[in-house]
Amino acid sequence: MDIRDLLGEIAATYEQHLGTGGGVHAQDLLREVSSLVRQAVPGGFEAKGYGGQGTAAHTPWIGVFHPDITRDPKEGLYLAYIFAADLKSVTLTLQQGVTRLADEYGDGQKLRDFLSARGATLFSGLPSELVADWANSPSFNSTVDRPRAYEAGSVVARCYEIGSLPPEGVLRQDLWHAAEILRLAARVEPGVSVEPAPEGFTAGYVPTKHTEYKGLEGFQPKDGTDYVAHIAERTITKSRSHEVLVEQFGHYIEERGFVPITKEQHPRDLVLRRDGAEWLVEAKTISGHNPTSAVRGAVGQLLEYSHFWYQPSSKPHLLALFSEDIEGYMPYLEELKIASVWRTPGGWTGSPLAAAWGLVD
Repeated sequence: MDIRDLLGEIAATYEQHLGTGGGVHAQDLLREVSSLVRQAVPGGFEAKGYGGQGTAAHTPWIGVFHPDITRDPKEGLYLAYIFAADLKSVTLTLQQGVTRLADEYGDGQKLRDFLSARGATLFSGLPSELVADWANSPSFNSTVDRPRAYEAGSVVARCYEIGSLPPEGVLRQDLWHAAEILRLAARVEPGVSVEPAPEGFTAGYVPTKHTEYKGLEGFQPKDGTDYVAHIAERTITKSRSHEVLVEQFGHYIEERGFVPITKEQHPRDLVLRRDGAEWLVEAKTISGHNPTSAVRGAVGQLLEYSHFWYQPSSKPHLLALFSEDIEGYMPYLEELKIASVWRTPGGWTGSPLAAAWGLVD
């Protein structure tokens, strides 16, 4: 389902007095958000709808989470589409989790002052060109404490009138841009401190310092003598966003006639099968729009797993899967006979080899 259609339908059908039970159309939509827009959110992100618990929310909303930052809206930073109480507008906002803070500061003005001070400092720590044309003080037209806390907790925001929602492509471009703001805000957050002041709170920001090494202080290569003997026993840590990327792609590729398999494939990320052929897939999330390390990692693991896990007579096709565009690395991978597929605001796209195999159009 497109983001535009989902936002419009929730706004048109949400009625607070109907409660949160099953059979209430807007509430059912909110409960199904994760699967409805799985292919519409950025690679590695996941969405979830919130319409209240027991009592319906004054301002229903949809959270869009980077699972390596937080999956819990009670704390941390996340993106959200928050509807105004009159349902005439919806705002894409970078939010600070408020529930845990409310335990300390209550639900009223003290909480809002804390959120405002912290949010303003987070905003000031972001590159000005990245947040140009983004507001940071939305209005949800409510006098209820929680929506007012959402207003105060917003770091950046973009409001859309329901009666004139922009095209789907614009909504997705805005969401992709907000996702990049979220990633950078999560790096700024550890350097932000908030202290009580005579009138509210004051906040400051000290950039995180990187460890400086001299000579060989930072050079500690691991012993490679037992590498081959213990390759099957190695522990490989996968990020949560990595697993979400694999899940997103698995649902997409199944609709194209491939069978995605993750069970009993460790340490391989994913195997695809169709018509007797097999594809070995290595997935990588890209940080900071720099695909270099992701591409290097994908090449190394694909060649390694192909060599150690398959007989010479039954080598698989190789596919590198990425959360975003890998820029100039696509021809390099093609020379190695490695197809590449990556996430875009419009869906999935990829290299000529990926298209030839039917992985993308």
